[in-house]
Amino acid sequence: MQVKGFSAAAVQAGIRYAGRYDLGLIFSQTPAVTAGMFTTNKVKAAPIVLAMERLGSGLCQAVLVNSGNANACTGQAGMDAAVATAGSAAQELGIDPHLVQVASTGVIGQQLPVEPFTRAMPQLVAGLSPDGFDQLAQAIMTTDLVPKVATATVLIGEAEVRLLGVAKGSGMIMPDMATMLCFVVSDARIDHPTLDQAVKVGVEQSFNRITVDGDTSTNDMVLVMANGEAGNTLIDADHPEAAALFNAALYDIFKELALKIVADGEGATKMVTIRVTGARTEQEALHAARTIANSALVKTAFFGEDANWGRIIAALGRSDCLFDPDRVAIRFDDVMLVNRGIFLGSEQEEAATNVLKQRAFTVTIDLGEGDAAAEMYTCDFSFDYVKINADYRS
Repeated sequence: MQVKGFSAAAVQAGIRYAGRYDLGLIFSQTPAVTAGMFTTNKVKAAPIVLAMERLGSGLCQAVLVNSGNANACTGQAGMDAAVATAGSAAQELGIDPHLVQVASTGVIGQQLPVEPFTRAMPQLVAGLSPDGFDQLAQAIMTTDLVPKVATATVLIGEAEVRLLGVAKGSGMIMPDMATMLCFVVSDARIDHPTLDQAVKVGVEQSFNRITVDGDTSTNDMVLVMANGEAGNTLIDADHPEAAALFNAALYDIFKELALKIVADGEGATKMVTIRVTGARTEQEALHAARTIANSALVKTAFFGEDANWGRIIAALGRSDCLFDPDRVAIRFDDVMLVNRGIFLGSEQEEAATNVLKQRAFTVTIDLGEGDAAAEMYTCDFSFDYVKINADYRS
């Protein structure tokens, strides 16, 4: 799908690897209203620091993104490299350098070489195309096995508004805004406060509900650009119905990309929804679901197709959620394995084990304390997770 006024490209710049796309560019014909969210890790990569500073204007016209090198923990030299690479893109595009955002993903602690960016920039800009987002999605991959792209279309008034998003992420994933990057472009006409709120709410309900390994990266970034080329009635506080339509479409993009990240978790063989119901508050339900979803013992049991509910209730017990263990019920899809804190026997365990043989399933934990509920999305831990991360820098 093409989005009016936007183009993208990717090249093989040789930043770390040979023979693969590793440098991408997103460009809007006009400055776009832009909102974003960034990692909550106290250690922030140079591109994150620069992006947070530049986003204060609420405008962006280009995003330059590389894989293979995170440009994190690189001191002033890393910040200088971020500014220089953005400047190189701005010069080739003929735009204000402050309208260029940069993003990086890859190995932490290595200085980012500027020369490959400078050398590749003419080819990168020359290759810009409305159909270039598939290549861009490949350029931001690290340990990802598949590129991640999502699209949505919504009718606002008489105008068709389009959204297109790309993301990367496979390991070091537990966003509390997740290593993840996400870029969404839209031709919607929207004001900055409305877009900013839509991004915050959408991220909280999507990327902040996934976990692969419980690690929050130094480089996590979500940027959403809207250039107004669709010509729709302005989406703002005075047009709540239009805002609701746009927000729903943006959330659909976020949710689809978030689930693709979980499904592509490093070494993952299972995609699991952890749903906690019957909690006193949604926040308690979310804390409980996140604790269970992050448990290495729970995740290895999923890989082994072992309906080990003891690991689940043990993880629940160390969460910040208040509950009475004698009220807890645990289901694997529709199979109830525990009721009022009591194991229901070997026949139910065999049925639950069959559920675990599926590629995707839901574990529901009912606390019996109230009406609040929350979900987290996670995957299993396999042998390959250790292999991938043991060899990541080699």
